[in-house]
Amino acid sequence: MTRMSLSSGAAKLTAVVFSLGLLSACSEPSAASDAGGGGMPPATVNVQKVELKTVPLLIESPALLAGSREVEIRARVSGILEKRNFTEGAAVKADQTLFSLDAAPFKAAVNRNKAELAAAQARRAQAERTLKRLDKLRKDGAVSQQSYDDALSALDIAGADVKTAEAILQQSQLQLNYTEVRSPINGVVSRELVSEGTLVSGPELLLTHVTQLDPMYVRFSVAERDQLKLRAEAQNGKVDLPEKWQVKLLLADGSVYNQAGVVDFSDVRINTQTGTSEMKAEIANPDALLRPGQFVRIQLEGAVRHNAIVVPQKAVLDSGTGKFVYLLADGEQGGKVALPAPVEVGEWVKLDNGNGWVIKSGLKSGDEVIIEGMARIFFPGMPVQLAASAADAG
Repeated sequence: MTRMSLSSGAAKLTAVVFSLGLLSACSEPSAASDAGGGGMPPATVNVQKVELKTVPLLIESPALLAGSREVEIRARVSGILEKRNFTEGAAVKADQTLFSLDAAPFKAAVNRNKAELAAAQARRAQAERTLKRLDKLRKDGAVSQQSYDDALSALDIAGADVKTAEAILQQSQLQLNYTEVRSPINGVVSRELVSEGTLVSGPELLLTHVTQLDPMYVRFSVAERDQLKLRAEAQNGKVDLPEKWQVKLLLADGSVYNQAGVVDFSDVRINTQTGTSEMKAEIANPDALLRPGQFVRIQLEGAVRHNAIVVPQKAVLDSGTGKFVYLLADGEQGGKVALPAPVEVGEWVKLDNGNGWVIKSGLKSGDEVIIEGMARIFFPGMPVQLAASAADAG
């Protein structure tokens, strides 16, 4: 008798694998003939003993890149667009002029307001002289108090007129400056949305965009059920969660981006339509390799899983009804055989020689999992021998 008892799920899995094995065995007549009529020779396999270990926990998710600052460029005043002062798609500096509006009407307004200010200043100077003259006459009793009070009020009014003229001139100078539409940030400018000669109505009309590419924002979402599961495992001591998640980017061609980021925002709200919460990470982009709107995959690193069972990914097979591995077991007639064991897999982790699956259930410490030679196992219970034993026999 073998030392393993198969559950009902395992029995079903065995039936499926056995059927597949019969088909494979029928296509290998030479193997049986080589055995001299005594059945198939044992398959040569390698095994790995299951051990509990502490492994890094990785979470992978799709993400969308966005510029850290994305600014809409609009004119603050109305006027005719005279000139575009940038190359579309080029890098621009903060305070660089992007568009020039017709400034002639605004220059005329500045000159008119300067003249009005000069007139107000002249009236104030006249009022000062009048008050000074009446002050001397009042001491001699040659002028009434009423006349003196009127002169004093006239000086106050003239001073207020000067301040009003100064404010009007300042406003007109601001409007003249606004005819030069400038970039508020360093970044990359988009294409122009309005051509020269167009009447710009003011802030209502969008002229172009400027996007800051360094750093970049990585926006992604995490399902609520996954967050609840992680919190529960952390409370049970199975998982240690980091204070801040580290982020790696996997680009569309499968390569890993050479900069790492840190998650700096996690929304407390759950999206009612998707059941996820939004998260954001910031990542450096000094060479402008990343662009807004680019889809990537991210890996969240920093968490650790304790007492985990991990097997190489190549050892986990799919029967169509679930995943399973082959275990090395004692055969009824002696020797070793391969028996399938259904397993439930979790996240994957990086091993020294490749990737591995975290096994949530189906295996226990001490089990011997076949990790190489599964292609030569044609049916459950097939005799197998370790590669080291085969080499010794040779």
